[in-house]
Amino acid sequence: MFGAFLELLLIIANIGTAVVIFPIVKRQSEELALGYVTARLFECMFILVGTLAVLGIVTLQKEVAGAAEGSTAYTLAAIKDWTFLLGPGWVVGWGNGLILGYLMYSSGLVPRKMTWLGLVGGPLIIVSGTLVMFDVADPGGTLQGLATIPEGLWELSLGIYCTVKGFRPSSPILRADTRVDRGAVPAVSPT
Repeated sequence: MFGAFLELLLIIANIGTAVVIFPIVKRQSEELALGYVTARLFECMFILVGTLAVLGIVTLQKEVAGAAEGSTAYTLAAIKDWTFLLGPGWVVGWGNGLILGYLMYSSGLVPRKMTWLGLVGGPLIIVSGTLVMFDVADPGGTLQGLATIPEGLWELSLGIYCTVKGFRPSSPILRADTRVDRGAVPAVSPT
């Protein structure tokens, strides 16, 4: 139950990071910023379904014993495994790795060298998750474990950097003159 509670907190944190960063990164690319929010929501959906499957197993263990319920528990465990593969093991590569990595790289909000962890780590997670999906690699095996290292370092370094230093004030999208009111009519020069 405590693990399920932590997963719910993770869902809140994932949605929170996407919502908080959206108004800033949409100055760079509104389409990609929306794509990032969408990827985070998909990741959260997979986490939630996996958590529900685990809670179903816990409920079966507490309340029912029998052969039919055992197969139900195995089915729920398989659902949990697939949600982990498709959420953190695949969608994260697109959202946190490629989309967020590119937004951070192109906007200059954080050091560009750091963003390469996401730009490299994202595709590695996508490829390793795809290989696991098609039984070419083992779930949670050495290949998948090694492939997650750059993405993990990306997410860790981004969190630490933004906590300690914040976004770089020199980023072009943070300058006041680049903030455009999309509903405003541009002024016409008197020439």
